[in-house]
Amino acid sequence: MATRSLVKVLDEFGLVSLWRSTIDTKLLCIQRFVRLFAYGGSTLILVAYFTELGITKAKSGLFMTLTLVGDTLISFLLTLFADALGRKAILALGASLMALSGVVFALSGNYWILLLAAIVGVISPSGNEIGPFRAIEESTLAHLTPAAKRGDIYAWYSLTGSTGAAAGMIVTGWLIRYMRESLAWEQLVVYRAVFWGYSALGVIKLLLALALSKACEAEKKQPDPAPTSDPETAPLLADSDQSRKPKKSTIRSFLPEISPESRIIVINLCLLFALDSFASGLASLSWATFFFHEKFNLREESLGSLFFTTNIIAAISMLLASSIAKRFGNVKTMVFTHLPSAIFLSLIGIPNSLPLAMTFLILRSCTQSMDVAPRSAFLAAVMLPNERTAVMGFINVVKTSSQSLGPFITGLLAGQKLFWVAFLLAGSLKAIYDLGMLAVFASHKTYEERAAERAQEAAAEGEPDA
Repeated sequence: MATRSLVKVLDEFGLVSLWRSTIDTKLLCIQRFVRLFAYGGSTLILVAYFTELGITKAKSGLFMTLTLVGDTLISFLLTLFADALGRKAILALGASLMALSGVVFALSGNYWILLLAAIVGVISPSGNEIGPFRAIEESTLAHLTPAAKRGDIYAWYSLTGSTGAAAGMIVTGWLIRYMRESLAWEQLVVYRAVFWGYSALGVIKLLLALALSKACEAEKKQPDPAPTSDPETAPLLADSDQSRKPKKSTIRSFLPEISPESRIIVINLCLLFALDSFASGLASLSWATFFFHEKFNLREESLGSLFFTTNIIAAISMLLASSIAKRFGNVKTMVFTHLPSAIFLSLIGIPNSLPLAMTFLILRSCTQSMDVAPRSAFLAAVMLPNERTAVMGFINVVKTSSQSLGPFITGLLAGQKLFWVAFLLAGSLKAIYDLGMLAVFASHKTYEERAAERAQEAAAEGEPDA
């Protein structure tokens, strides 16, 4: 009885699904931990590193904006062709670029060289996902996981990312203190050592990508056979039928086909996600850490501990989201968990008291990531399997593009001592996004449900009259 109860509890939090998942699924989760560990460490020092190099806040914000714009274009191309060229190959290429960009940041202090390395390589200016990784990995997880278990797997995939970011921030924060106080290194040398570590993590991620099996690759879509009743003339008719069809160019042959029904869904999602991402750009993690550093004079080890705490809280909350989504659905879980975090976000920049500002930050972290796994499961459920990688990649492009202007605006506001305006605007826009998602998608059906309804209608039409 006790064993059965324990299994039920473990199943409720998705551990049974994770345990029974494939090796590739586990490798993808480990890759995300390593990647977000690197992002967390670099984000903690990014703006402070630019300040040490003599770069102004406005130029730091412009750097983040241009990095996100450049990454948008490169990531879109990589995810668009990922299914045709090979998901494993694209993930390995992204990891290589991540390692290369870390080396450049460790060696150079030139603003434009760093900008080029961040655009062509992979440097996260916001602490969030950047590059082609997430869209490809989430599409692969949907391919490897039965529909009923996707919510659990996405929850643990998201949790490993948040845990990685948290670990990256606290480890980096305390290593910085050790290098500065025990080794007596100069501040600039300390920051560059962090980017050497970033590059090493990129190499580890490359090895993990190469360890993936062929099961991660997209299934090749088979052409429909030409209908004929005469087997002797079948080849001739097939050739004739093919000659009437316009031949795709070499490039177009690699592109996925998106159904008209999916296009409408994608347009609505893009409009809403663009609003949410623009708000996220206004209050990116790099600016949030710098806000507490500048306004309350917190040092890196204290910042690392603070944001480690918030990320761990956010990670734990993701498991609760998976359980809630099983009962109330993905969309309602996304909205009603994300809305409180938007309200607390808008309040972070207002207090002049550190304990009160930290309270709002921690309260925000309690629900800020609870929408992540339900959102991924929702996207996987409403798209056709052969569309997922391209659609998720396109949506990520829209989100990154929308987010790109936010850091620049925040940089201008920070230069005018108006940090609080950025937080207030970000929280308000996120609340509008939540209400929009509820209004548009609360009653939306998955593609499996739509297919089942069409099958029932076809069966009803085929039944003889009584």
